Amino acid sequence: MSSSIALVDCNNFYVSCERVFNPKLTGKPVVVLSNNDGCAVARSDEVKALGVKMGQPWFQFKYLAKKHGIITYSSNYALYADMSNRVMSVLSEFSPNQEIYSIDECFLDLTWFCGDNLTDHAHRIRRCVQQQTGLPVCIGIGTSKTLAKLANHIAKENAPFQGVCDFNAMTTQEQNRWLHKIKIGKIWGVGKQLAPKLQQIGIHNALDLKHANPEILNLQFSVSLKKTVHELNDLACIELKKTTTPKKQIICSRSFSVPVTSFENLEQSVALYVSRTAEKLRQQDSYAGSIHVYIRTSPFNKKESCYANSVTIPLPEQTDDTLVFIRIASWGLRKIYRSGYKYQKAGIMLSKLVSKKECQPDLFSKKKGQGKSANLMIVLDQVNTLMGKKILAIAAEGITQPWKMRQGNRSPRYTTSWDDLIAVHQFNARES
Repeated sequence: MSSSIALVDCNNFYVSCERVFNPKLTGKPVVVLSNNDGCAVARSDEVKALGVKMGQPWFQFKYLAKKHGIITYSSNYALYADMSNRVMSVLSEFSPNQEIYSIDECFLDLTWFCGDNLTDHAHRIRRCVQQQTGLPVCIGIGTSKTLAKLANHIAKENAPFQGVCDFNAMTTQEQNRWLHKIKIGKIWGVGKQLAPKLQQIGIHNALDLKHANPEILNLQFSVSLKKTVHELNDLACIELKKTTTPKKQIICSRSFSVPVTSFENLEQSVALYVSRTAEKLRQQDSYAGSIHVYIRTSPFNKKESCYANSVTIPLPEQTDDTLVFIRIASWGLRKIYRSGYKYQKAGIMLSKLVSKKECQPDLFSKKKGQGKSANLMIVLDQVNTLMGKKILAIAAEGITQPWKMRQGNRSPRYTTSWDDLIAVHQFNARES
């Protein structure tokens, strides 16, 4: 039996999340901006039709937004993450084998589906997600993850498919006609950097790559491209990941809303980013053995002197303790900080991650285990999970945080904050 892999992808995810709680946005041009309202990270179809590109800086289409009435929102990450969890929970009911690929898409193994028509089944999945979350999705089905990705692209870009494209229901000739229309740079695993090199040797679209010699491409490029060719020829080489793979590095970096000149404010921002990375580290039950700190001024401000520096600090003992990370990161920051500059960004990276079960304690450490530290971190995480984010915070993160990320036009956190719950008002006809 040939495989049936489905890729389910939410349409214009961030914009769609905003529309769920504000139906008046339906049919109107809407764009969601990145950190500090810098550039477009999500666009409605109406905005795409106006020529706004993904990642385009806000100042470049500010006039266009005013002219065409584009509605802009700051990123509401808490809302988007919660809506993503709801979508993935609904989709998990349709297959025991699910791989969450990103915040707005996942793979489902539908190989053993026993119904009459897989396309009809995919439409039922779409209706179920729409009914339970309010979010529209498109579904692509193929014998491999690569073909499922391409089928999803076709379903999204071509209205007659009504949101579902099943390559397995097509003849080979029909598949090839569609593959011929897909440019080489649109193929999963190829990308913009590799596409020009493939075009130089006569590979311009997905059909060209399907008919290419995988062994020659392996010698010229990589084994990943060889696998892509096999996947285009119905030979699945990339398996579904049934469990979430722990990250090998955890990074948190942000641009400041205003330039930072004082060491104290810079130290506060680094402490906040350390807290966030440490929380993610504990969520995957890992310890870190190294911490990397970096700071930089704006590379685009030609009127000011530029400065960037970083430092990587090996830890004397692997840990997940936020307080230890902050203390060491602050020490590293002092080493690279230079006064007289207007800093625009700072970041933290935890690396050399190991599972807590595989952690090798220091034979010569004076500490006996991490009992007190572990208990403190457990309480910190539990309180913030039950009572709300940042109910408990490390004092080193600061209180006022004037440098904090700008989100001047963020919508309410409808699903994760009691204060932002939608209020329902009873309408009395007599009062009107």
